[in-house]
Amino acid sequence: MNLLRSKRGLFIAAVISIAAVGCTAAAVAQSENPHRQFTFSWPFVADGDMRPRGGTSRGAPVVLDHSESPAWRALRAQGIDDFERDRRAILAMAGGFRTSFDFIETVGFAPEFTPQRPYQSWGTEYIYVVEDTGTHITLQHIMAMFIRDDDGDLQGPFVQKHWRQEWRYEAPAVHHYVGNDRWSRVVASDVKGKWSQAVYQVDDSPRYAAFGRWEHNASFSAWTSDATWRPLPRRESSVRDDYDVLIGTNRHTILPSGWVQEEENLKAVLDADGHVDERVGYRSRELGVNRYERIVDFDFSAADSYWEQTSVFWADVRQAWQDVFDEHTNFQFTEEREGRALWQAMFEYASKLEEGEAYNSSRGRRFVRETIEQFIN
Repeated sequence: MNLLRSKRGLFIAAVISIAAVGCTAAAVAQSENPHRQFTFSWPFVADGDMRPRGGTSRGAPVVLDHSESPAWRALRAQGIDDFERDRRAILAMAGGFRTSFDFIETVGFAPEFTPQRPYQSWGTEYIYVVEDTGTHITLQHIMAMFIRDDDGDLQGPFVQKHWRQEWRYEAPAVHHYVGNDRWSRVVASDVKGKWSQAVYQVDDSPRYAAFGRWEHNASFSAWTSDATWRPLPRRESSVRDDYDVLIGTNRHTILPSGWVQEEENLKAVLDADGHVDERVGYRSRELGVNRYERIVDFDFSAADSYWEQTSVFWADVRQAWQDVFDEHTNFQFTEEREGRALWQAMFEYASKLEEGEAYNSSRGRRFVRETIEQFIN
């Protein structure tokens, strides 16, 4: 038991250290194939210098479902209006998936530019529909991992709350990241027919938000975002300190047996006033491809159990953050205070519920609000 608890602790630490909540998230398991590769870009860099970093352990084998999912067939139905087709595209992202995460710098803007090692990882996760009011849809990602140890035996399941995506139809405003740990409410000038997507980190703190439109055709449905600022993801902040903000565009493409999220990110340097530095500008451009491939016959029961035991607590966390957004036009949020991160406090509280402790919502809400306030100016 102590060994498994220790391994679970290492799993959580690894996930947190490299997860970029939301579309840039990562896991610590690879597929059964131990050979990692990147076949795109920088063909003249010396062998090994572009070897991908990221997760290196191996996970359980999975069975891919290549058939058209019921969600895809519902999305392609005749006689529904654009709004309903948009909704069905969002809901089609729910379910159980094998996930892969690939990021690589493709363009460097300085003469002496040297590309950083690309990032590559793999995992399994279930995406739950937490809320669906029609114009407001919330999807919660929960990782459920079986990891092969040094002896080749599978350990697990290891369960971890992952990123969250929240979709709103014709939202009047969103909070945008504006650099230097600061967030500002931005009122949209034209939202007719648009959906906003807000992405939240593993502790439900904000990461970024953007507006975009859905496009539907016979082959796929896709939502493309406006360009938005976002903090450095942990896959970057853990190894980079030469730029200050990502300026990125996302595209979510729904397919018959899963979905793909593509990113195009500029790595920007800010000046003392929080603007893109006119002398330096941007370090590089990065592309990301995150694939969600639907799987069958995979044991997600541990994820179901975790969410059943902790979802009421996390609902209070979501509401506390919504209160922050409602009460503050501008605020500063720092992920860590005095050597302690917000995710640590939230996860420790949730772990008590996971172990069977009854949840008192009044005490829980008070804990959540008082904890979040410690990280906000």
